[in-house]
Amino acid sequence: MKRLRFALAAAAWLLAASPASAHPVPFSYLDVRIEPHAIDVTLVAHVFDLAHDRGNLEIAADGRTLAATWSGPEAMADPQSRRFRIRYRLDAAPGSITVSALMFPYDPSHQTFLNIYEGGTLRSQAILDRSRTRFEYFSGTRQGVAAVMRKFIPAGIHHILIGPDHLLFLVGLLLLGGSMRRLAVVVTAFTLAHSVTLSLAVLNIVSPPARLIEPAIALSIVYVGADNLLVHGGRDVRAWIALTFGFIHGFGFANVLREMDLPARALGWSLFSFNVGVEIGQLLVVASVAAALAALRSRDEEFGQRLAFAGSLVVVIAGAFWFIQRVFFPGGIS
Repeated sequence: MKRLRFALAAAAWLLAASPASAHPVPFSYLDVRIEPHAIDVTLVAHVFDLAHDRGNLEIAADGRTLAATWSGPEAMADPQSRRFRIRYRLDAAPGSITVSALMFPYDPSHQTFLNIYEGGTLRSQAILDRSRTRFEYFSGTRQGVAAVMRKFIPAGIHHILIGPDHLLFLVGLLLLGGSMRRLAVVVTAFTLAHSVTLSLAVLNIVSPPARLIEPAIALSIVYVGADNLLVHGGRDVRAWIALTFGFIHGFGFANVLREMDLPARALGWSLFSFNVGVEIGQLLVVASVAAALAALRSRDEEFGQRLAFAGSLVVVIAGAFWFIQRVFFPGGIS
C-alpha cells in the first residue's frame, strides 16, 4: 500500500501540468542510504521550492545529530527539478537513525517522500509533512536490536508506572497478601495474558475499540476489589483473575503502543521489549507494595486485615468512578 501511494504521488508530479506562474505539485523526494561509515542522502525538489528554502533537514544516529556536507544543485531531466547530495559521516554503524524534515514550512500541503536503504536494499518508506515531521528507523543489526530495546523497555516501565488503572488492578490483587512466590505467579499470569492480546492488537489481528476496552478495564478493577471483600477462605483464584482480565488490559496497552509508531522491521523486538518493560514495572510495584503490606501485617495482623478491607473499598470505588466516566463522559467532565 505504501509503495502504491509513492507511485501515485510520483505519477501525479510527472503528469501535473500548470502555468509557469503556478505552484506545481508540492512534493520532494528524500533517499537515505545507510553505509558502514556514512549516510548518503539524495534530495530532489522543485526549483520553485528551492528558490525559497533548500529545506530543514536533520539526521541523527543513535540520538546524536550528525553534521551534513551538502553538494551544489544538480540539473535533472525535468527542467523544473534539482537534486542535492548530502553526506553524513559516521564513527560506527548506527543502531537507529532519525530523519527530521519539515522541508518547506511555508507550504502547508508539501509532502516529503522518504526512502531508506540499508545494504543496498529498500527497507522502509514514509511520508513526512506538517502532521509528521520525523521518522525513526532501526537497522537490521545487533546495534539495531539494542536500540529497539533501549527505547521500548523504558517505555513499558514508564507506561505501567503512570497507568493508574493498571496499577490499581495490580494493587487490588496484592491486598490479601501471600507469599512472594504466589504473588509472582499472579503477576506472571497477568503478563502472559496481556502479552497475547497486546500482540494480537498491534498486528491488527484482533482490535476491539477503546470505547469498549476502557470501561471493561474499569470493571476489572471493580471485580478485583469486590472479590477481596467477599472472599472468605477457600482456594486462592487471584492468578485466574489476573489471567482472565489480563487479556482485556492487553488491548489497553496496545492503544499506547500504536501511538509510538512501531518500527515495521523490528516489530517483534519492540513488542518483546515493551512487554519486558511492563513486567519489570509490575515487579517493582509488587515488590514494594507486597513488602510494605507484609511488614504491616507482621506488626499487627488485625490492622493488616482492616487495611486490606479499606483498600479493597477504595479499589471498588475508583473502578466504579472510571467506569461511569468512561461510559457516560468519555470526553471528560467539563
